[in-house]
Amino acid sequence: MLLTADKHHTAPPELPPGFRAGGRRVLRRLEKPSELFANLTPNWFASIMGTGIVATAAATLPLQFPGLRTGATIVWALASVLLILLTAATGVHWIQHRKTAASHHSHPVMAHFYGAPPMALLTVGAGTLLLGKDILGEQLALGIDAVLWTAGTVLGLASAVAVPYLQFTRHQITQDSAFGGWLMPVVPPMVSASTGALLLPYVPAGQARLTLLMGCYAMFGLSLLASIIIITLIWSRLAAHKIGAAAAVPTLWIVLGPLGQSITAANLLGGNAHLAVSGTLARAMEAFGVLYGVPVLGFALMWAALATAITIRTARQGLPFSLTWWSFTFPIGTCVTGLTGLAAHTHLTAFDAMAVTGYALLVAAWIVVAARTFHGSILEGTLFQKPATAIPSGKL
Repeated sequence: MLLTADKHHTAPPELPPGFRAGGRRVLRRLEKPSELFANLTPNWFASIMGTGIVATAAATLPLQFPGLRTGATIVWALASVLLILLTAATGVHWIQHRKTAASHHSHPVMAHFYGAPPMALLTVGAGTLLLGKDILGEQLALGIDAVLWTAGTVLGLASAVAVPYLQFTRHQITQDSAFGGWLMPVVPPMVSASTGALLLPYVPAGQARLTLLMGCYAMFGLSLLASIIIITLIWSRLAAHKIGAAAAVPTLWIVLGPLGQSITAANLLGGNAHLAVSGTLARAMEAFGVLYGVPVLGFALMWAALATAITIRTARQGLPFSLTWWSFTFPIGTCVTGLTGLAAHTHLTAFDAMAVTGYALLVAAWIVVAARTFHGSILEGTLFQKPATAIPSGKL
């Protein structure tokens, strides 16, 4: 990455090792606790995405064992609390630090992470319907999910248009700028498509249900085609300009997000299509989930192998922790839900095993990243400090 300071982000003061402001046991590296609101960025919502997918992936996992649903419900509750707290903190950030907050949209890297808030809303909403109903009751859980899905979908469609528009008209982009984060603003409609499929049984039959089904397929296509273009650009950048800075390597895993989520959406929509359409069309939609999902799974596995090899290679040389590490969670989770969908429609034992194995890897990744984030934010407070530099060009 090309690192330079800008007018809204200045380098934080150097603090001695072990420094504790005011002798505090939490937020030790911040001069004052209120500083945590000064530099909040939209990529913080990736932590909610990564936490929420741990819960939702467990809810439909082919192998259900005692304690899994209870544990998943606890994780969903944690994601819900994080969503409330981070949304409130972001509101404070916009009120007290409006100039910094408004600068994010003009930042050629950070602007892409405006896709994270809508995906956080959609993920928590799906978890509410799948798991929260055990506590809240189905009607309340459905109402909450409907609100979160609507808000997430509107914001997601806005990010899918607004961020590319800024990229096409204002951001300074070079030939080596493409990175996994470019996918963030265009993936939310795909998440809306898959989570919208969960709402189909609750929507009144007839035109309302059919409109939702077709709208979800339209969002599936919107996100899929945009993702294919961007993945091609990422591949081209890697081939021509190589891996680049270590801090950006985790974003390679974001590519698995639209791949896994599209498999999930295709199978969830196909599985519930019979509720809105009938006959040949319903059967074709269900078959499409498998006919599309299996080939895309093949590419996802190839990309996962490449990303793993590059990550291991980089880790041996030093892989600094940052919020980009959340890229190790949500994308893997979408592959788990995609595999679950394929397993349900094909009854292939291999897909069952792959889904369970993928979920185990997801949980392991989440534990590591969540622990590092807790240490860097709540205990140390370093993740809330002003970034030492900005990334104006997006060079990786």
